[in-house]
Amino acid sequence: MTDTALALDRLRGGAPPRNHDARTIAALTANPGCARRGLMDAAGVDKDAVARALGFPAQFGQSQFAITRGNAFEAQVKADGCAELLTLLRDRLGLQLPEVAYDDLEVVGGNEGRELRYTRTRRLLARALESGEGTLFDHPLLRLDIAGQPAYLEPDVIAFQLEGRFHVIEIKSFAVIDGQAEPDQVAAAARQSAVYVLALRRLLAELGAPADRVSHEVFLVCPENFSNRPTASLLDVRPQLAVLERQLARLTRVDRILEELPDDLTFAPGDALPEAVRTVAARYAPECMSTCEMAFFCREEARACGSTGALGRSVRDDLGGVDSIGTALGLADGTIEPSPDLVETAEQLRTAARLRREALEGAA
Repeated sequence: MTDTALALDRLRGGAPPRNHDARTIAALTANPGCARRGLMDAAGVDKDAVARALGFPAQFGQSQFAITRGNAFEAQVKADGCAELLTLLRDRLGLQLPEVAYDDLEVVGGNEGRELRYTRTRRLLARALESGEGTLFDHPLLRLDIAGQPAYLEPDVIAFQLEGRFHVIEIKSFAVIDGQAEPDQVAAAARQSAVYVLALRRLLAELGAPADRVSHEVFLVCPENFSNRPTASLLDVRPQLAVLERQLARLTRVDRILEELPDDLTFAPGDALPEAVRTVAARYAPECMSTCEMAFFCREEARACGSTGALGRSVRDDLGGVDSIGTALGLADGTIEPSPDLVETAEQLRTAARLRREALEGAA
């Protein structure tokens, strides 16, 4: 085990690691500058448990009813070797599909080990590349490098080869009513699907295949109207792919973060947990409230220290290198002399303060 792996294991306090999924990776790349989330996710720390231990439990996530409904709908679509799915793709999208092979990769010989499943996924994909035959892969296990650490993805999707190209099929339980679905849910599905597409492309690249062997068009399968009858549509994830690749490249490597931290740091439950969490810098923004389990703790921390991040990511970005609300106000009223790199920001703040005074005087 490497030094980095040992350090990450210590951070969990001996608890088993939690694995990344497409949802957490999509959320992580939305805030690549947050060292706290990057480190916790790389170590597989149970952020929900840490947040509850700190007294700031997360208040988002799917209900148990939604999870059960989603599992039932997925099982229905995949039953009998994905017979209903194949019929749907033929009838609704007009695809000319010959007889299709089917492989379930969720368990390998009774073993659910991630490395074994990934190895079998890789082997079967290599065989499909050589044969060119249409093949369905149920629960393929993929791998993606996140900040220098491998993350295994266990998608509820199927990689399907059609006319020499692989497609990702994303099965979701939200309804498509009169041909329209909730935009936020479709956007979330697109971000998650882009993670799978990227992981699949990188796996095929290791096998010597070009990136375009994996299509940027995802088959999105959802219930139609108010029934459990599935419907399918094509989802172009090129914009999400571009964002994902750019943000992953910006993620700070975990080993660099660890170099700045105490050798005995751990996120194990106990009296020292709050201080341990604060040791790692966070980059809070209000958007974190819907994507990160640590958001309520980080928000309270940002408010207490007067961080500009508490006002929103756009405000923080507009203020450049000014991280403190107090510093921003001091630059605006001239009580703080700006450093050379903040002269332009200070001038903008003073102009904004002057315009605000004039507007208030005019209103009075």
